[in-house]
Amino acid sequence: MAFTLRGDYFHGNFTLNTKADETIKKESPADLSNHLWSANINYDNTNKVIASALEGFDIWRKLSVTDRVNYLKKYQDEVNKRKDDIALAIALETGKPLWESLTEAGAVSAKVNVTITDSLKRIETNTIENVLPSIDGHTIKKPLGPTLIIGPFNFPCHLANGQILSALLTGNSIIFKPSEKTIYSSQILIECFHSAGFPKGVINFINGTAKTTQDIIKHPQIRGINFTGSLGVGKKILEAVGSDLTKLVALELGGKNTTILHKDTNIDHALPELLRACYLSSGQRCTSTSMVAVHKSIEDEFINKFKALTQRIIVDHPTEFKELPFMGPVIDKNAKDLYEKFCKLGVNNGAENIIGLANVETSFDGHYVNPTVHYIKEAKKSNPFTQEEIFGPNCTFTPYENIEDAIDIANISDYGLAASIFTQDKDIYHQCVRDIDAGIINLNRSTVGASSRLPFGGVKNSGNHHPAAVSMVDHTVSTVASLETYDNSSKIEDVKGLK
Repeated sequence: MAFTLRGDYFHGNFTLNTKADETIKKESPADLSNHLWSANINYDNTNKVIASALEGFDIWRKLSVTDRVNYLKKYQDEVNKRKDDIALAIALETGKPLWESLTEAGAVSAKVNVTITDSLKRIETNTIENVLPSIDGHTIKKPLGPTLIIGPFNFPCHLANGQILSALLTGNSIIFKPSEKTIYSSQILIECFHSAGFPKGVINFINGTAKTTQDIIKHPQIRGINFTGSLGVGKKILEAVGSDLTKLVALELGGKNTTILHKDTNIDHALPELLRACYLSSGQRCTSTSMVAVHKSIEDEFINKFKALTQRIIVDHPTEFKELPFMGPVIDKNAKDLYEKFCKLGVNNGAENIIGLANVETSFDGHYVNPTVHYIKEAKKSNPFTQEEIFGPNCTFTPYENIEDAIDIANISDYGLAASIFTQDKDIYHQCVRDIDAGIINLNRSTVGASSRLPFGGVKNSGNHHPAAVSMVDHTVSTVASLETYDNSSKIEDVKGLK
């Protein structure tokens, strides 16, 4: 199957790039013989896209919130019509099984409701009557301006969609620069915006490379920058922004996430939760669990049962399979090579193979890897394997005796995105919430599958304190304080110090 790319989108239309400064070719990671598309990158379009966004912002910021909400609902209708197209594109571009891709496609539509219902009230004008004598006070939220959304490959539609909707709701025009690995699925979102009839220039889309991103970031009239991806790229974005105080940068970065299995864990409940936490999306989620602190009293039983379940995982093509797969391939050869490198790094630094690397037998030549399980007798910060984000289907167990030790394990890396604690003891849970350095801490629930109605973000190297999901709108506006009075009683003679 081949997908048709339509080029960049600005001034309300797609422009197919006949000129190619660079060309990106895409094969499905599930079947390397399936060439999905080729994208011509035209660096001349960068300034055209920015000009379009500036024109669109001047129109969009003047519309009422009600008008903007109505446009978002029209977009939602178009997304619902294209749900199957979105899911198929995600499956073939990323390798995620179709059932999982359908879940993401459904989340795109559902996010419109969450943004309108839960996020909108966060940016409503607030009034304090008589904040001073006979004077009312207001806090007013104003849009930042043209906003760049830099999308990830692992959730090419859902994550970018949430940032786009938040920016649009508050009156910003947007430029969506998708991952160069998932251009087509991202393009479908833009087609839905186009069909919904948004004013020209409000929605903009550009295919490109790191140069494209850097050029847009550095442009003086770009006001918002939202990025989901790796720590390394996040730092490069901050370096590019430098001392430009006119830009608000919201970063959603990686994680080295820990699940704690306390001695009173309900093992039958925790097993499927951990299986999903470690291996959904082939471990290519920023919230995937990679470290598991297991209490010594249950480690043998739990690890043996988890090993048996892991060996039952079906890995196959996302759409053409003999049996419904739990996992598809990883995104590309580089991801596969890095995963294998990290597994070997673990063994070289004291990890024991419970399930080591093995060949995956499928009917297709793709970037397939098997889920692995390791065991470390003692987790140390000096061990690089406890620090690096693997971004692949790996689970590493390490034992502990006291809950304080488990919390130390959860805090051992320089990331701080997600953690889970399985226990029936609420005091233990509250201790973990108090002492674990993470932005997401769940009780008896996996680290993956966050709610869009809650903030989503991390601390330390997992973000810059601008969480996404429901609180994304907070980072798409500036706050204006206003004093208001209709009392015209001021007199010049009341001014002290005049002759």
